[in-house]
Amino acid sequence: MTGSSSSVANQAVSLIQQWVRDGIFPVGTLLPAQRELAAKVGISRASLREAISTLQGMGVVMARPGKGVYVTAVSPAAEAQATPPWRFAATHSLIDIYQLRFALEGLTARLAALAISTDEIEELRQNAAAMQRAIEADAYDEASQLDYEFHTLIVTVSGNQVIREILRESAEVMRESQRLPYYRRGARNATFTEHSGIIEALAARQPEQAQRAMERHIMLAARRAGVHFPTGDEKED
Repeated sequence: MTGSSSSVANQAVSLIQQWVRDGIFPVGTLLPAQRELAAKVGISRASLREAISTLQGMGVVMARPGKGVYVTAVSPAAEAQATPPWRFAATHSLIDIYQLRFALEGLTARLAALAISTDEIEELRQNAAAMQRAIEADAYDEASQLDYEFHTLIVTVSGNQVIREILRESAEVMRESQRLPYYRRGARNATFTEHSGIIEALAARQPEQAQRAMERHIMLAARRAGVHFPTGDEKED
């Protein structure tokens, strides 16, 4: 595979997804070791790690410490049955909501990296830890509320009052968009992992890194909720 590192990784994501759909790697299968899989896909191990990270965020695979990476995707029919319908379909398109969040929250993460305090970073870490405990206890309503509070704090830290007001006026819709991804089996820990990446970028005071981490998180959360949309930065499938 040729192209930029992100392009190559996304091509690998599409190929591995196809192998899962074709039954080459059935659900429950342990993927080959990184060296072997990288050779099979035709990419570097660094690009493969990026692809595996994306697949984890999408809920297609799950890493088990000390054991390897397993396929966890379920059939589209099972996913459709497990995920409730979008409650606001009559007034708000789900893809519109995620695109709005992608645009606004990416910017607020960038601004927050320039303004965040040590105490606020610690508050985000505590929130992420509490969310992880809720996920482990299967308390997904609590986890999604903590998810909402995490994003709200970053918006507040950014200092942009107009964006804060826009998101506050749509609070119920936003909370619902954050709840849907938790129905994706095999991907319920992905939000914690992605939030941790956002926190590290904020703690490093790296605006561009924080923006990209937030945008990637929202894009992958959208996928877990069944929504795919182009960002113009890379191939999505």
